[in-house]
Amino acid sequence: MKSAEIRDAYLKFFQTKGHEIVPSSSLVPGNDPTLLFTNAGMVQFKDVFLGEDKRNYTRATSSQRCVRAGGKHNDLENVGYTARHHTFFEMLGNFSFGDYFKRDAIHYAWEFLTSSEWLGISADKLTVTVYQEDDEAYDIWKDQVGVPEERIIRIGDKGGRYQSDNFWAMGDTGPCGPCTEIFYDHGEDIWGGPPGTPEEDGDRFIEIWNVVFMQFNRSADGTMAPLPKPSVDTGMGLERIAAVMQNVHSNYEIDLFQALLKDAAEKTGATDMENKSLRVIADHIRSCAFLVVDGVLPSNEGRGYVLRRIIRRAIRHGHKLGQKQAFFHKLVAELAAQMGDAYPELTKQQAQVEKVLLAEEQQFEKTLDKGMAVLEDALKDLKGSVVPGEVLFTLYDTYGFPLDLTADIARERELTVDEEGYEAAMAEQRARARAAGAFKVDYSASLQLDGKTEFTGYSDLAGEATILSLYKDGDAVDSLAEGDEGLVILDRTPFYAESGGQVGDSGYLTATGGRFEVRDCTKQSDNHLHMGVVLQGSLNKGDTINTDVDANVRRATALNHSATHLLHAALREVLGDHVTQKGSLVDSERLRFDFSHFEAVKPEELKAIEARVNQQILLNSDIATDVCDMETAQAKGAMALFGEKYGDEVRVLSMGEGFSVELCGGTHASRTGDIGQIRITSEGGVAAGIRRLEAVTAEKALGLFDQSEALIGQVSAMVKGRPDTLADKVSALVSQNKQLEKELAQLKAKLASAAGSNLAGDAVEVAGAKVLASQIEGADMKSLDNTVAQLKDKLGSAVVLLASPAGEKINLIAAVSDDLQDRVSAGNLIKYFAPLVGGKGGGKPDKAKGAGTDLAALPGALETVSGWVQEQLG
Repeated sequence: MKSAEIRDAYLKFFQTKGHEIVPSSSLVPGNDPTLLFTNAGMVQFKDVFLGEDKRNYTRATSSQRCVRAGGKHNDLENVGYTARHHTFFEMLGNFSFGDYFKRDAIHYAWEFLTSSEWLGISADKLTVTVYQEDDEAYDIWKDQVGVPEERIIRIGDKGGRYQSDNFWAMGDTGPCGPCTEIFYDHGEDIWGGPPGTPEEDGDRFIEIWNVVFMQFNRSADGTMAPLPKPSVDTGMGLERIAAVMQNVHSNYEIDLFQALLKDAAEKTGATDMENKSLRVIADHIRSCAFLVVDGVLPSNEGRGYVLRRIIRRAIRHGHKLGQKQAFFHKLVAELAAQMGDAYPELTKQQAQVEKVLLAEEQQFEKTLDKGMAVLEDALKDLKGSVVPGEVLFTLYDTYGFPLDLTADIARERELTVDEEGYEAAMAEQRARARAAGAFKVDYSASLQLDGKTEFTGYSDLAGEATILSLYKDGDAVDSLAEGDEGLVILDRTPFYAESGGQVGDSGYLTATGGRFEVRDCTKQSDNHLHMGVVLQGSLNKGDTINTDVDANVRRATALNHSATHLLHAALREVLGDHVTQKGSLVDSERLRFDFSHFEAVKPEELKAIEARVNQQILLNSDIATDVCDMETAQAKGAMALFGEKYGDEVRVLSMGEGFSVELCGGTHASRTGDIGQIRITSEGGVAAGIRRLEAVTAEKALGLFDQSEALIGQVSAMVKGRPDTLADKVSALVSQNKQLEKELAQLKAKLASAAGSNLAGDAVEVAGAKVLASQIEGADMKSLDNTVAQLKDKLGSAVVLLASPAGEKINLIAAVSDDLQDRVSAGNLIKYFAPLVGGKGGGKPDKAKGAGTDLAALPGALETVSGWVQEQLG
């Protein structure tokens, strides 16, 4: 069976058993900061197992794409060199959320594997393991399934109780339970023993199926309480079972990898199909392509750094095969052909993935050869077998070599690396970065708050409230006096607390005996923190006050926030679905929007984006909000942001007949027409793969038009033209200026040449050679270049140094005839001379250039040149 057929069969089998087929989730786990990548099929159901989420089904099955290439689950160094390690793999899974348990899970696994209707694997080839204490699972295997006792192995604890390969836990606390595993016997001709034996690490018995029985909840003190609804989490690696079904031993021999290996060989020019570098490349294209599909872009931190490491490792293996040109991005087409049916998003984003990989290839190619040369030099001088930490750090910091890439190269040479030294150098760099930063005290960080502030600001900008607590310098107080800066916490408020990129509201709190200016509003736990200063009188805990949000500031901020949503939708329309929000800042003055994109946005694309937003503004459609549960929101097509935590109910913001549908808790305009217009003011990069747009709306956009119109009027007057002919007028002036600059350069060259001819007579003879060190007025570097060439030809065996003051700078050039270069170097002459006039420079033995700044020192410095040449010539 082909890999795709196995995947389809698995999902169909469990569908016949009442399971909902659930699509693979993203490789970037949503709302889970504990995981770098999705590394198992159960990740998307984690909240369900924890009881924090509910689905409309109790049985599910999926083929989940997974990556293990960073953090705790990191097999990167083994990938390509072993039969079954991968950075990317597919996990076939079936799950029960408080529905069936051990008996059904075991029977389902056995039926799918051994039934002739499905995989038809011989039962004699299968061995199972159970947790030492799990008599229930043991009896099901023995008495109901009929597995012989000699092929049912109990796996005990290694250390304390429940510390077994056959006891699974989500963490140190929480859901956990025993598991049972199914192993396939590849045959006596392959070394290795059954699980639980000293030879278990061999390749003969390979785990193909793992069923976790989540039946306990472990507390912090180690108590194991039975779960009210025991659940099942099953996983089977597609690549492993494909190797079994295709009667091959290595995962790289299955149909899917064979196609990728052949394509990699074609793209790199490799002829040895057993070369391990081909395996590395074939594996890495899968993880890299799918990470880009899921919004990860190469960078120097977090997930982006892991992606960069994998890409660069693949490129380096391409170089080992002799391929010096960009090749990696060309493998995406074959990958899409192999896996596009199962994952249509790969086919849809193929062009985007190719562009991202090509850009990374081109960037790394610029430094790969230089970095390898540095490493080779270091290895030549290496004493011992450990590559020093400072070399590792230099390769990373200067040439972009991730540590594990250098370690990979070292391992091929039977060397190790000084990771501690590398980490020490990294720590020093971080310390320097921290020292360069500025810090300020956040008094709200340590507050211990109870209760909840009711937010009324969606409908009201004013109201009445009660002061629940007051803080000054981080300490709770009973009152704030005139002039005091502090925090005010109310039972209810119309002030929006900073969130989702929208700044907090400003305004006033007014009590009978005092007035407080709110300069910002933030949120901690469920409380709104009103930050500001008492303008007059005092505020006291328990006072009843009037709350007043600055309506003008709120309105302008809301317009900008609504515009960011339209901008996000327009970006995705123009640039592609890979665009996702990576940050934003919205206040009353402007909006800033960060998004994922691998290259600068072209001017014509910016115009198209701006036009789409303004088109939606002109339509003046309603901006509708709907409060609903997450499942309903997703059915509406609402976009959620990874890393944001959403509650049981969410706010869905819709604009323009489905043009933009997003989850958002911010404040917004009533209609798109309220925004007036948008004007993009800047676009630029803020990090690898992250771009930033800044824009203004409404009155600010109108003001920008007014400024542009006034500037055009000023320039028109200066060039004596009209606004409608301004471009032609300026173009003519630019052409005229270029012509004048050309004529001026020609005149300077003639003057310098004439001066050079006159200077030839000033040369002095030193040890049989002509030496000329002189100053020329008004010559630029190009003129000096021509003049020194003429002088060298005229003087024959000669050393020439010319200096020409140009404003506050002194241009320097030196030249040495061919017959003297074995004793006198022009580069060394410049290195000697430039510091004498407050500068620096260098070059080759025949010609060198530099610059200085100390004009007063120039005459004296020129007089020393003959003596320096005398020393060189002996």
